[in-house]
Amino acid sequence: MDGTEGNAGQPGPADRSHRSSVSSMGARAADVLVYLADDSVVPLAVENLPSLSAHELHRAIREVLQLPDIALDAFALWLVSPLLDEPSLQFRRNVFFPKRRELQIHDEEVLRLLYEEAKGNLLAARYPCDVEDCEALGALVCRMQLGPYQPGQPTACALREKLDSFLPAHLCKRGHGLFAALRGRGAKAGPVEQGLLDAYRRVQDVGDSEASLSPHYRAYLLKCHELPFYGCAFFHGEIDKPAQGFLHRGGRKPVSVAISLEGVHVIDSREKHVLLGLRFQELSWDHTSPEEEESVLWLEFDGDHEGTPVNKLLKIYSKQAELMSSLIEYCIELNQTSEPAAAQESASGPAPAPAPGPSPLPTRRPQLRRQGSVVCSRIQHLATIDYVEEGEQIKRVKPKRTTSFFSRQLSLGQGSYTVVQPSDSLEQG
Repeated sequence: MDGTEGNAGQPGPADRSHRSSVSSMGARAADVLVYLADDSVVPLAVENLPSLSAHELHRAIREVLQLPDIALDAFALWLVSPLLDEPSLQFRRNVFFPKRRELQIHDEEVLRLLYEEAKGNLLAARYPCDVEDCEALGALVCRMQLGPYQPGQPTACALREKLDSFLPAHLCKRGHGLFAALRGRGAKAGPVEQGLLDAYRRVQDVGDSEASLSPHYRAYLLKCHELPFYGCAFFHGEIDKPAQGFLHRGGRKPVSVAISLEGVHVIDSREKHVLLGLRFQELSWDHTSPEEEESVLWLEFDGDHEGTPVNKLLKIYSKQAELMSSLIEYCIELNQTSEPAAAQESASGPAPAPAPGPSPLPTRRPQLRRQGSVVCSRIQHLATIDYVEEGEQIKRVKPKRTTSFFSRQLSLGQGSYTVVQPSDSLEQG
């Protein structure tokens, strides 16, 4: 989450969060401002605001935007307030909306809103992404903003001027002051600009791309579906750093905890890469309340310590620990109730023909196994508590998670022991 939000998530830049969504208040009426992913505002004149339900407000927004019925499930209302001040109201993707249903959307405005939100998360580095994937996604943005690629236009140096519109900020380190002035427009393009230009050159127009941007919106979302944390709710937290040096000094590092219908990711907020990715069947969890001690979310998973199978405990300090724990529990329950419906849907017949555009979106993500990929787990960078159980004694450094510290886990029976490797993560499909 980005501070304190309704519907659990991290939808937008911090500066948006300081805006009030109630611009005026009278005896019976109020002007409510609802912010969209593209930073535009939907003003609503609402009578008797305190008695208005979220469902009625959602319907009013859909009517103003003229969105189809699928928007009722695809989007949710978010209350955003990182500093616990007056919140802003945002209309964002519903974290409980399955990607398989997103593939069935053909309405251009719904696709555009989903695209704008995904692009915002990528540019803000909320979605860790390898350079080649950033270039492919940035190239699609170039196509939508600049039109079809024309040989010689734009040049790589010209792209440099708007680079932060296409790529995450940490990839756009263009320099400042005298160095930037000396570099100038005529300077030789760097690898980032050239890589983006090469990817832009490879973008192919399919169907009637001049009349509609839907094929490119869908292509962008298709690429984002490969990222294991697409559609997640994000929460702020901290973890212990591994002890270093002669004095074993540690400290803490800031992390984002990304929770979706598929699992949990812990992301290094500064380095912009994944530290740990777990499917729900790979973890047990619990939280400690502030009354007991500092608010903590505990994640437990199978691991390895010098060749010995062990349990690993990761301690995540966060004021939102209880909210994260509840969201994990709800996602698991929702998955268990939706699986029969999904199976029945698959058995009912072939899916409807896709709209014209890029190749149909796959129902299963391709495997990403690049060496050193930012979406792979980096367990070696974690300070975990490792333990085994021998009789009634718990020793740090359990061959199986059959008896866990925590009772909260996905019930799968007596499964086999599965070590979570540094290269393993949700992106493996």
